Amino acid sequence: MSGSDDWRFKALERIRKLAGEAAPNAVEERKWKKASNPSGVLTWSLGGILFTGETYKDKVKLTFARGAALDDPGGLFNASLTGGTRRAIDIREGESVDADAFKALVRESVAANLRKGK
Repeated sequence: MSGSDDWRFKALERIRKLAGEAAPNAVEERKWKKASNPSGVLTWSLGGILFTGETYKDKVKLTFARGAALDDPGGLFNASLTGGTRRAIDIREGESVDADAFKALVRESVAANLRKGK
């Protein structure tokens, strides 16, 4: 990503803000650093991985680790819909996610992780 003027950077900044509002105790970190992705993958966790945020040339992909087990009444999931565990939201240039629906999805992901841990 080229920097703060890049639409993908701005999309991830908005996601950071929304995730912080929905799950203020979640930990944001970078994982899985490698030569092809030296900065690593943004990962939000609380009781386990909630979701990851990755940038690609044409999209920002938010992958919910347990997305298949989550309700998505806002219809945000639009990628990885056939997988048995994960679900993703692809954001393309000019698009954004509904803030309330996204925060609800993050809160549900936290609840699912906390239930799993019991």
